[in-house]
Amino acid sequence: MTRCDVQGRSSKTEDESDEYYVVPEEALQFLPEEWRNEIQTMVHDGRAVLKSVDRELSQLSRLANSFGTLVTLKHVQKRLSQYRFAADMDAILDLDMLTTAFVVTYVRLQQGGSGSGFSRDALPERLRPVHDHIIELRNKRFAHNAGHHTVSTAMEIGFREERFDIRFKLNIGFQVGGATEWPELVDFVDGMIADRQGKIVAKLKEKTGREWVLPTGPAPESEGRLQTGAAEKPSVPTSAAQDHVD
Repeated sequence: MTRCDVQGRSSKTEDESDEYYVVPEEALQFLPEEWRNEIQTMVHDGRAVLKSVDRELSQLSRLANSFGTLVTLKHVQKRLSQYRFAADMDAILDLDMLTTAFVVTYVRLQQGGSGSGFSRDALPERLRPVHDHIIELRNKRFAHNAGHHTVSTAMEIGFREERFDIRFKLNIGFQVGGATEWPELVDFVDGMIADRQGKIVAKLKEKTGREWVLPTGPAPESEGRLQTGAAEKPSVPTSAAQDHVD
């Protein structure tokens, strides 16, 4: 006979297959007394365990706020690494769009919110200038028109006979595929967040003496250490030449 808990995998004999039942507490009154008492004991014990590690669970919940942003950042970085330059405006605007997405997403991940970000000091020395460059891009070019050196505009006025001709000039600097250091930066941040997650789960096991199991299976696009324990290192952009468009 299969017995079920409130939210868990049922116990089974050797001849029975795995089954999963969710029983709302309101329905417990309709179960046999033996089942009801066992489930209520399990619920009580489970709540006591959860209360004992409330701090660690809060940390894990805050860290989870970064997961979606990290997946997005890795996807944008992969798209940048696959970008192939073409001398037309659509391709140039596509590159600018991907670069904007990368910069804004990285800063959102780094600054976090609800305790999910990370400090500049958490990065190794070699990656801190890369971080600084991204922050500057975000603050002066992509989030605000604040005079970043990679973008300049000019207005030219020509005069002939009785007419003034107005022309606008836009100069945009960019790196094809993004900066060559971006893949390494993304890979490091991915590993750092995964390491934080692993330490919290290890602490949960240490404090409770019970197993704590994260979801298994591939993360979105089969990338990342989160949940899977394995990571794919993004490929390095094929070109990082500085180009300008007038």
